[in-house]
Amino acid sequence: MIKLKSICFLLASFFLAANGIGQTKNLSSSNDIYHAMQKLNTLANVLYVAAHPDDENTRMISYFSNVLHANTAYFSFTRGDGGQNLIGTEIGDLLGVLRTHELLQARSIDGGEQYFSRAIDFGYSKHPDETLSIWDKDLAMSDIIQVIRTFKPDIIINRFDHRTPGKTHGHHTSSAMLSLEVFEMAGDKSVYPEQLSFTQPWQASRLFFNTSWWFYGSREKFAKADKSNLISMDIGTYIPLLGQSNGEIASAARSMHKCQGFGSAGSRASRQEYLEIIKGTNPAPSNSPFEGIDITWSRVKGGQAVKDELAKVITDFDFTSPAKSVKPLLQVYELIEKTADPYWKTKKLKELEAIIVACSGLYLDGFVDVHRASMGDSIELKIEATNQSETNIDLQSYNVSPAIVSKSINSELLKGEEQIFYEVIAIQKPLAYTNPYWLNNKHSLGSYQVNDVNLIGKPVSDAAMQITFNIVVEGKNLSITRDVTHKYVEPSFGEITKPFEIIPEVSVALSDDVYIFADTDERTIPVELQAGKNDIEGEVSLEVPKGWKVSPKSQSWSFEFKGEKQIVEFTLTPPNDRSVASIKPVATIGSSSFTKTSHTISYDHIAEQTVSLDASAVVSRIPLIKRGKEQVAYIMGAGDKIPEALENMGYEVDILDPKEGLENLSQYQAILIGIRAYNTVEEMNIVQAKLFDYAENGGNLITQYNTTWRLKSEDLAPYPIQLSRDRVCQEDAEVRVLKPNHPCMFYPNQIGEEDWDGWVQERGLYFPNEWSEEYEAILSMNDAGEDAKEGSLLVAPHGDGYFVYTGISFFRELPAGVPGAYRLLANLISLGTNKR
Repeated sequence: MIKLKSICFLLASFFLAANGIGQTKNLSSSNDIYHAMQKLNTLANVLYVAAHPDDENTRMISYFSNVLHANTAYFSFTRGDGGQNLIGTEIGDLLGVLRTHELLQARSIDGGEQYFSRAIDFGYSKHPDETLSIWDKDLAMSDIIQVIRTFKPDIIINRFDHRTPGKTHGHHTSSAMLSLEVFEMAGDKSVYPEQLSFTQPWQASRLFFNTSWWFYGSREKFAKADKSNLISMDIGTYIPLLGQSNGEIASAARSMHKCQGFGSAGSRASRQEYLEIIKGTNPAPSNSPFEGIDITWSRVKGGQAVKDELAKVITDFDFTSPAKSVKPLLQVYELIEKTADPYWKTKKLKELEAIIVACSGLYLDGFVDVHRASMGDSIELKIEATNQSETNIDLQSYNVSPAIVSKSINSELLKGEEQIFYEVIAIQKPLAYTNPYWLNNKHSLGSYQVNDVNLIGKPVSDAAMQITFNIVVEGKNLSITRDVTHKYVEPSFGEITKPFEIIPEVSVALSDDVYIFADTDERTIPVELQAGKNDIEGEVSLEVPKGWKVSPKSQSWSFEFKGEKQIVEFTLTPPNDRSVASIKPVATIGSSSFTKTSHTISYDHIAEQTVSLDASAVVSRIPLIKRGKEQVAYIMGAGDKIPEALENMGYEVDILDPKEGLENLSQYQAILIGIRAYNTVEEMNIVQAKLFDYAENGGNLITQYNTTWRLKSEDLAPYPIQLSRDRVCQEDAEVRVLKPNHPCMFYPNQIGEEDWDGWVQERGLYFPNEWSEEYEAILSMNDAGEDAKEGSLLVAPHGDGYFVYTGISFFRELPAGVPGAYRLLANLISLGTNKR
């Protein structure tokens, strides 16, 4: 068994429901209200465009949002699915969910909004031609045009330079190239005319590139560069209303990208940011990006009256008694209703409603007594309405959607009087299972399949259930909607809020993502079922590919209580020949089938998420031979699933914690060091000498890739190596064996051409590009059009043992069941046994 220490995170009580994070900032003080009024009085939209979560410049987003009071949004083409994870084991689709919610937390801090396209981060790409081919350029263009037409930015800002194809990440350059290409297309009604049924063409005024000295190569080169085409902005502003500098807000937002290790300290000093005009009129010599663009209410027909009245409300605002502003704000509300621009009318009325509710101290909420429910369940919904001011407010009715309850109340909300209502809700259609909408359908390598055009661009799915309060405030009818959540009290933390989720009646799960069959012996495959509700029963079977045999065909199961788990076992027999396929458990209740596994993503900086993914697993019939001791050890780094893969190979795996010191290492055939351990584990420099001694005394020390960023030790190896950013992104790139007679190429598994077939996403990354003569470079590979890279696998004898440094992406290939990766790793672990 893998000796893993489990860490449980409790969500802090201030977390918002998952579907509201980052899109609407909570107005919790008079300062927040006043700040929101300033934003209400500004009619400007800014769209910042890049490729991934963590690409965005939070300093610029915060500056536009909090200093210039513009509605500012970040459009990320991808959700970061292809990156690495420094805080857990989620990769791929699950990592995309984690990074999505980290972005939303960042936006909740810097005041921005968040949008996405359907493009998938498929890993590092060296050229935009490859990127746009895999993304489906037409689809990506359609998505950003739809967001531009919906959000209607006055200015668009690219994070990256469109003129650098092939010189940096292909995703980065592609984001800028697409933004440039669609700049005029979004305003052309002949482009994607099907979108015009729900939006209108829109032409932004300017397109900028957010440049800096980094794009010029050095500060010295930038200092000498012609800046006549640039505007300069000092974004190091202190914001008294918020009690922070812009740099502090931006750093707090950027620090939400925890799974990428982007925590940063706040800055309080002056800081220049530069915008290069790419399209549209040049605002120079003015340093205002909005020069010549009317960003006041004067831009809207009928808006001058709004501008005048709102200015008076802002001037007369009483920080000690915000409720005094309610009646004047309602007059502003009526003036906005009379304006002619439907876009600004809708947007600003929504902003104003939040301000009015905050000024009146009105608390409206709806929460249920359970975190999760299934179809057929009945749950209790508690509805609360409390007026905390002298404002005259009546609760007329409330509606629970979608199409569940509609009830008339007609009750006056007196100051300090808590009114509570209860509803018993039956969970049934049209309610849908809670899941990230972009994962509901099977997707390609480069694009998600989203059938509902109304979801395109949205950061997350709508809440499972919402409640709309129809109220009358000082004679004015308003409707306020809240997501229904689950609340409970944790004695050590207080009140905790979690999203309310609707889950399948039963979920199925396999114990592993991949099953390795080294021979033709049958194997027991356990299937875990978990009840999503009480008193259910059914059948479960295991779907297997042609050539594989399963017994029995199906089995019965039953549950008395929700949350119960049961394991049933099937016997799976592989074919004689090499085979890579998939198996899938299928549970049935009557005529309904259930094939999803529920994954819980739980960290203390985002709201807890339940994700339902296909429950299939990879099965690989691999001719696999191991030699030496069956016991190996693993030191976790940034997080991967290699220990599980090692167990699947038949090894006994111990997880070693460097904090506890490393003892009795001689018992292990090999010690493997996880990806980026030298970037993430503080104690690596302390235990390094013991690890080298282990290898010198006859062990195999296998170190996987690290980056040069924030290394905890300069001594990654017993002999000198120099890390680089060399990588091979094409998973089918030719692999040339430089040392065919080295034991890792033939013992105990003869590595042949077929072992390089079927790899996923990439060959490897961050290869060393310099090394001392003690090492043997085993392999040579390169992407098309590039020089050969020979640092992917370096092996050096060290005393009586071996030291291996490899950038090969075992952390991706093993969970995907790639036969050659398993065979190669078995050889590395077996090094030296051919001499014994």
